[in-house]
Amino acid sequence: MAQTHGDVVLRFDNVSFGFSHKKPLLREAFFGLRQGAKFTLMGQNGAGKTTIFKLITGKVKQDEGSVSCREGATIALAKQVIPREQMDLTVREFFQEAFPGQTIYNIDRRIENIFEVVNLHAPLEKKIRVFSGGQQARLLLAFALIQNPDLLLLDEPTNNLDRAGIEHLTKFLIDYQKTCLAISHDAQFLNAFTHGVLYLDSFNQKIEQYTGNYFKVVAEITQRIERERRAAVRKAKEVEHRKEQVGFFAQKGGHMRDVAKKMREKIKLIEEEEIEERQEDKIIRPFVIPCQEDIAGDIVNLTKVSVMRGHKPITKKVAINLKRRDKLELKGPNGIGKTTLLEMLASGKAKGAEIAEGTRIGFYRQDFSTLNFEETVYQSLIGAIAERSDVTEHSIRSMAAGFLIGPEMMQTRVEHLSEGQKGLLSFARLILQRPGLLILDEPTNHINFRHLPIIAKALQMYGGAMILVSHMPEFIKEIKITQELDLGS
Repeated sequence: MAQTHGDVVLRFDNVSFGFSHKKPLLREAFFGLRQGAKFTLMGQNGAGKTTIFKLITGKVKQDEGSVSCREGATIALAKQVIPREQMDLTVREFFQEAFPGQTIYNIDRRIENIFEVVNLHAPLEKKIRVFSGGQQARLLLAFALIQNPDLLLLDEPTNNLDRAGIEHLTKFLIDYQKTCLAISHDAQFLNAFTHGVLYLDSFNQKIEQYTGNYFKVVAEITQRIERERRAAVRKAKEVEHRKEQVGFFAQKGGHMRDVAKKMREKIKLIEEEEIEERQEDKIIRPFVIPCQEDIAGDIVNLTKVSVMRGHKPITKKVAINLKRRDKLELKGPNGIGKTTLLEMLASGKAKGAEIAEGTRIGFYRQDFSTLNFEETVYQSLIGAIAERSDVTEHSIRSMAAGFLIGPEMMQTRVEHLSEGQKGLLSFARLILQRPGLLILDEPTNHINFRHLPIIAKALQMYGGAMILVSHMPEFIKEIKITQELDLGS
């Protein structure tokens, strides 16, 4: 897919930024996007991708350098989640906020037209909070698209979208004539429309620009990192060999001591030039979610569920029985009631559902509302321990490190984590909870795609009962589902 060669719409010129001197995010970053270009912004969870968007929109100000857009160019951002303060707005009020200080007389018609683009149908008087996660994802897209921006920023746009929604969005972006920059961990989605990648390297705080097919670019980045890793290993071996020689010559005395001295100077130069392995490309360690030991027999029985048809709830009879190692996939279009059913099951309020008494439930919510955002990461982990005497301070920190949660992050408040880091924290908590029933609502959202095979393997090995919603068929396939329940059939 060839990149369009139009005027430069966005330029970063020697941009440096950090939340403090100890936490630099960018150092002299430089790149430009031209009219019609469609790029992906890549980087490890927590590297600062969303902050790059804030620099572009002016929500935060760079410390040095300049961030500039073409004169008169407009920018619109499709956020990851709808802010809490907008949840009680009606659909009409929500979209009016896309045009602050303006009176849009044909707002209803414009909303209806943009709803056709995102494949959503809803009354304009409906409150935002009653929409499902997938429907809210479509609202976020529509909110950005209705502004018809010159630069469209998409922050995890496929999260919570069903397959039809992703296909609809993909077709729109392929036909889109303006500039787009997307953050996403859905590789298939990105490969369908991307001209190239902006790679946020959190090791040297630079942004590297690549052009070409998304999968080829990712392979190129991976190969380059592997070359640098091998170079670092060779450097280390060379230094070790020279040190051994220095020790040998230093013992000889006389002229040999002068040789040893020169060799030490050479070693110092080599060590100063040593290529270090890129830390941001670390992958989480393989892990196991322990199952509650004192459960047996039927863990979940479902005889009926409530689903939404035409914005009205109806009851659907089912016959679902889950024992240990049973894995149920909930299917159905956005808005049918999947998330609502999971929430009711987790709270024990689902009509027509029986969960074995004493079953511990591990609930991974797509909005991370099971986390206390006021706690530190360490407090969140400690609070998840389920009556276990074998958990030590060392074991908690070691387990957390496996999810790329280091000592500094342990003292960080949950609210300050990136969405991807909140996801990894949620999986770490599930290990400490030792649940008998796992309920997972879109667990791949926000997670770096390099981590997904490891997470899928852990879920496939889980020994309790599981109920899962996910829009990623490749991920589902790896888990080896034993039962399906399609709420839309």
